[in-house]
Amino acid sequence: MLEKELLPIAAAETSLAELEAIARRLRRHIIRMIGHAGSGHPGGSLSAVEVLTALYFRVLRVDPQDPARPDRDRFILSKGHAAPALYAVLAERGFFPAEELMTLRQLGSRLQGHPDMTATPGVEMTSGCEGLGLSFGIGHALALKMDGRPSRVYVLLGDGECQEGQVWEAALFAHHHHLENLTALVDRNRIQLTNFTEEIVGLEPLAQKWRAFGWQALTVDGHSFPELLQALEEARSTSGRPTVIIAHTVKGKGVSFMENSPAFHGKAPTPQQVAQALAELAPEKQQ
Repeated sequence: MLEKELLPIAAAETSLAELEAIARRLRRHIIRMIGHAGSGHPGGSLSAVEVLTALYFRVLRVDPQDPARPDRDRFILSKGHAAPALYAVLAERGFFPAEELMTLRQLGSRLQGHPDMTATPGVEMTSGCEGLGLSFGIGHALALKMDGRPSRVYVLLGDGECQEGQVWEAALFAHHHHLENLTALVDRNRIQLTNFTEEIVGLEPLAQKWRAFGWQALTVDGHSFPELLQALEEARSTSGRPTVIIAHTVKGKGVSFMENSPAFHGKAPTPQQVAQALAELAPEKQQ
């Protein structure tokens, strides 16, 4: 019996307003789970929310009931410290119950501080060491291309991670093999572990660097669903070369005292800060 075709989640029926509502829920999940765990990385999780929402609710062909389907699209979280954002979107998409999010970083939990592909449904790569995700995604993309499968691969990189030499070795390889089924997304929030990226190792002009390596490079507002969706569609329709989408974002987006602050790269909010953040992220109907 032929397997039923795998389609994205009712893309045409998921309005921009619904995507915004989902993004707000994801941010609340992120704050709650990191606050409850007392550790984690809120800044880079919050900055990636719109990217993940656009992918999982408008683009990716995945099956929460069968996460390992051979014909699925693949999403690779290279910036593994943003695991809370990935867990939140996987729960909202139905890979596991949302109640499980509150077990983040607990002993025996499926939701560890960095993703574990052997433990968590929907996780495609065990990540945490920076710079490896693009190479891993290339392996998937090349295998899918050799097998003649239409599936696509998406890799989310941190901008600080783009200081790693392995990222650029991988970029050369992807261009050489014409991996048009591969899309990289860079969360360009301009902050890494201890400071702003341009104070540590400058990355600009980042788009021109990717273009010099043979990639199609698009730049968008990483918090704008229309811009993200348009760029993702352009990437899907491009042939002969991979695409990178540089998504300009705000670290800690949505929480006033976390926004654009290196301090919240890897620091959990206090109970009082959790309450303030959740108040700022309250559903619009309650504001």
